[in-house]
Amino acid sequence: MIKNQTASPFSYDVLILGSGAAGLSLALNLNPQLNVAVLSKSQLNEGSTWYAQGGIAAVLDDNDSIESHVTDTLNAGGGLCHKDAVEFTVSHSTQAIQWLIDLGVNFTRKPSSGDFHLTREGGHSQRRIIHSADATGRALHTTLIEKVEAAPNIKLYDHFIALDLISQPDPSSKKLRCTGAYVYNRNTDSVDTFAAKTVVLATGGASKVYLYSSNPDGASGDGIAMAWRAGCRVANMEFNQFHPTCLFNPKAKSFLITEAVRGEGGKLRLPNGERFMDRFHKLGELAPRDVVARAIDHEMKRLGSDCVYLDISHKTPEFIASHFPTVKQKCLSYGIDITKEAIPVVPAAHYTCGGVVVDKSGQTDLSNLYAIGETSFTGLHGANRMASNSLLECVVYAQSAANAIESSINAIAPHTAIAGWDATRVTNSDEDVVISHNWDELRRFMWDYVGIVRTQKRLERADHRIKLLKKEINEYYSNYKVGNDLIELRNLAVVAELIIRSAMRRKESRGLHYSLDYPNLAEVARDTILVPDNFASQDIIVHQN
Repeated sequence: MIKNQTASPFSYDVLILGSGAAGLSLALNLNPQLNVAVLSKSQLNEGSTWYAQGGIAAVLDDNDSIESHVTDTLNAGGGLCHKDAVEFTVSHSTQAIQWLIDLGVNFTRKPSSGDFHLTREGGHSQRRIIHSADATGRALHTTLIEKVEAAPNIKLYDHFIALDLISQPDPSSKKLRCTGAYVYNRNTDSVDTFAAKTVVLATGGASKVYLYSSNPDGASGDGIAMAWRAGCRVANMEFNQFHPTCLFNPKAKSFLITEAVRGEGGKLRLPNGERFMDRFHKLGELAPRDVVARAIDHEMKRLGSDCVYLDISHKTPEFIASHFPTVKQKCLSYGIDITKEAIPVVPAAHYTCGGVVVDKSGQTDLSNLYAIGETSFTGLHGANRMASNSLLECVVYAQSAANAIESSINAIAPHTAIAGWDATRVTNSDEDVVISHNWDELRRFMWDYVGIVRTQKRLERADHRIKLLKKEINEYYSNYKVGNDLIELRNLAVVAELIIRSAMRRKESRGLHYSLDYPNLAEVARDTILVPDNFASQDIIVHQN
């Protein structure tokens, strides 16, 4: 699908794929002299950031400390957190929050003192979650969008979805380097070529690989799949966090009930009203998310129940209205008054703890390619992400990546001419039902076989199916014109295979990976690192004309 080499009409210093907290924070931290493009696969506010409710974890209280936040994160991570990454992130947390405050993010304050209100969530030993009521993501994202739109050096493109990364030999090192991306323009139904000195993947996670997810539709693992195809390692893809409390209602779609509801005293109950979390963990409802999700899954299967219930109705209506206005309003739209009754909830795929292997600057194995946010694997989350550390990671690594890019970008040699996209040998498909069928099949067997509780037999079944499905999808991709659904399906198939391969390698139960065949911890905690056949850090042979 490549045609003659031509100059790209879209050429930038920095190309950022993704318009969530990570991508926009990076754009704003870059030198305003740099020419920056930010691509969003849908509307700017359709990413996971916009829908994040809980808040951002940071050391902001005199009674808190970096050591305490680090310890809590390590405890939640099941022995797989990289301590240096945790310390790096937490030690920059106060500065990151101050940057957001200076931008104008409207965090909630205490009416009595005017100080910022801090809440507590599962796994945290202190109140350290700064928030904007129960819609922190929206407040954060709104501010970032406003600032980016006002920046003269940043160009925003909406409804653009990246297909694949472009790499070329580096004249100095003779290794590959990233020089741009092929991008499907949904506005014109065509493929454009974007050239850049540096490319940043900030495309979010891959939770749409599962049938039930709290994420918006765009969380299809695009950046992870593209990086893997480009020769980058991925790590710990078996650790998929299931949010314990997603609203269970046939008309609701991907609406999660924030962790803060349990942090402020919400109780999980069986259909008969009985509490059950004390039987699973000493912290009860404040146990880490993987424990809560497995407990709910266990009780639902034991009872044959469609859901369990989260009850905050013992709090005053005024407290609920001030702390959880978004949750209250959303539930009311489905006829549920949370001031008087419990909320029906189920677990749903929520966060991808693994991702593209990076260093503390977000640099991947491919030169001039960075990955930040949920797309990346920094070592912060280990086997289980602690609540509200994710938005913090986005901002901290956006700032460190910006520093690294600024220090190196002037030394990057100009790229050679880039081959354009050729669609002359493909046709329009009259069988889009194939895409929808494969999409549904993939997400269903991932939910059934690679979900909250796993067995080797289930993983083997999933492995068999994904191989057949990938072959069918790749054949379809080679013969028909690309579109949004086909691009996402192709990426989801790659991500599904990475998750399955990673899960099959882990012969233990740790954090978010729970196997009935291997219920115990291994003696040594090790990351699962997958290396592609075209590993980007290998030396390459450059043929001279």
